[in-house]
Amino acid sequence: RKESSAASDVYKRQVLGIDIQVGRTGKLTPVARLQPVFVGGVTVTNATLHNRFELRRKRVRVGDLVIVRRAGDVIPEVVGSVPQPGGRPAYVPNFPMPEVCPVCGSQVVRQRGEVAYRCTGGLFCAAQRKQALLHFAQRRALDIEGLGEKLVDQLVDGDIVKVLPDIYRLCLLYTSDAADDSLRV
Repeated sequence: RKESSAASDVYKRQVLGIDIQVGRTGKLTPVARLQPVFVGGVTVTNATLHNRFELRRKRVRVGDLVIVRRAGDVIPEVVGSVPQPGGRPAYVPNFPMPEVCPVCGSQVVRQRGEVAYRCTGGLFCAAQRKQALLHFAQRRALDIEGLGEKLVDQLVDGDIVKVLPDIYRLCLLYTSDAADDSLRV
């Protein structure tokens, strides 16, 4: 269902689940997993919930019908929950922020006065390492052509890059005889 809005297109979709995404600085962001919706030219299945406090303020829980839009035509976000006649069909608890990182198992902390929960794993955390490597390789930094998400996933998941300086020790050979371009180190 589409609702018209002067600011942007907004849609109603059901929240199928809430996952945690770990960013470059270790910030944990709740992400709503949604029924697919075509918004602003792309199919959206995930939308940011920003942080625990926004999640509570917007009263979003798994199973809720929510309003989704593309914030600034970039990041899909959940605007809020749509009240259901008679309320929710059953009790659904608030989403709890994890006490340990879902990626590396390190402790999660929230500093006094901050809204962000953070993984304390640093570059030990594969999610932080991947995001740091992508940040390191971007055009405004080292401008490493071809070092995108898929290759970074292979390098980190294969324990080839454990710390950022490991990128300098790589010798990449692409083989043409493999069906998919394989990576040898």
